[in-house]
Amino acid sequence: MEKRGYVYIMASRRNGTLYIGVTSDLPGRVWQHKEGVIDGFSKKYGCKILVWYAVFDDIEAAIVREKQMKEWKRAWKLRVIEELNPDWDDLYDTICH
Repeated sequence: MEKRGYVYIMASRRNGTLYIGVTSDLPGRVWQHKEGVIDGFSKKYGCKILVWYAVFDDIEAAIVREKQMKEWKRAWKLRVIEELNPDWDDLYDTICH
């Protein structure tokens, strides 16, 4: 059985700094970002708001998509966020229920 994968975007604020990541445990990983328990880019720039995510049937597909998205122009990233989440709401509570 393949492990499900998630690609996600964390933001510091609306139109702020963006972080794109991949994980097999979205609620746990977002919690780590929010609490700042892992040093790195998202902690340094305060990316604590989950503004977008996508679910994949296996982690390998998610990894491929994450690598593609990291190469995207910023405008493309903003467009996918606003298509799913036009108000830039924090989606963390929706993934924890």
